[in-house]
Amino acid sequence: MNPQDEITTPATPPTSFAAPAAPAVAPPPAWAGALEQFARDYLKDRRSERRWRVFFRLSWLLLIALVVWASFAARNTTSAPSGPHTALVEVRGEISPDGEASAENVVAALRAAFEDEGAQAVVLRFNSPGGSPVQAGLINDEIQRLKALHKKKVYAVIEEACASGAYYIAVAADEIYTDKASIVGSIGVLMDGFGFTGTMEKLGVERRLLTAGENKGIGDPFSPMTEKQRAYTQVMLDQIHQQFIDVVKQGRGPRLKVGPDTFSGLYWNGEQAIAMGLADHLGSLDYVAREVVQAAEIIDYTPKENVAERLAKRFGASVGAGAVKALRSVGSIR
Repeated sequence: MNPQDEITTPATPPTSFAAPAAPAVAPPPAWAGALEQFARDYLKDRRSERRWRVFFRLSWLLLIALVVWASFAARNTTSAPSGPHTALVEVRGEISPDGEASAENVVAALRAAFEDEGAQAVVLRFNSPGGSPVQAGLINDEIQRLKALHKKKVYAVIEEACASGAYYIAVAADEIYTDKASIVGSIGVLMDGFGFTGTMEKLGVERRLLTAGENKGIGDPFSPMTEKQRAYTQVMLDQIHQQFIDVVKQGRGPRLKVGPDTFSGLYWNGEQAIAMGLADHLGSLDYVAREVVQAAEIIDYTPKENVAERLAKRFGASVGAGAVKALRSVGSIR
């Protein structure tokens, strides 16, 4: 074949099997990440709230169940009319409206003791430094009323201390028994506080107290007390002190040997108290029940918290603390 007879074909581009390049994707806007994080946090908070809500509901159900159980337990422990015995009512700790030795608690115990036909006499056992003259006066008055109504003897037995408001109550008893080393007396009245006016001046602190009535701020620790206010307060204390003295004289009668220090606020041991007529005899609770009342069995009428009530209070405090923690965690409290 001649060279000129060769058939030539035009050149064609090479065939490529590679995929076409993908178009470039723009990065997400900056707010998208923040939105996604917000959504995650929101869902997390909602789940946390839901868990705490369920926990609180179960907690309150358990608390209510404990209280109901405590009330039924207290009701079931109320004893039937008992045989001859000595009824005991404790006066422990500070005498105050919210304390264990409040007038409400002690008077309730006294009424139950007097109303029980098996109680041959009522014994008040004291371990108290005193407290509110109002609470003490309410208890003293109720003892006098119950004695006249039920015709039962009342004895006071002093263990560690029977001072101030506690002694105010004790003088309503027919006889007072004490240990030779007990603390007895402190027939006086006090009102204490602090004054910070000099300290504030040194620190450059100005007290801004606005009142309607010139004596409305009397007793304010950050304001000076005028001589007129001091005299008025002293007169009030003297009047309450005289009420105390009158109650002691009425309760102890001719047994009381009044001396220059009897109503000065001093206190004495049991032996001294007997010599002064503030108490009658040495003796313990068991001695009084066995030898004086002649009913050796002692039944305590003092209201006491049972286990369920203590658990309920502690549980309630725990639930409250958990609630605050939970609310802080979800941002409700800052």
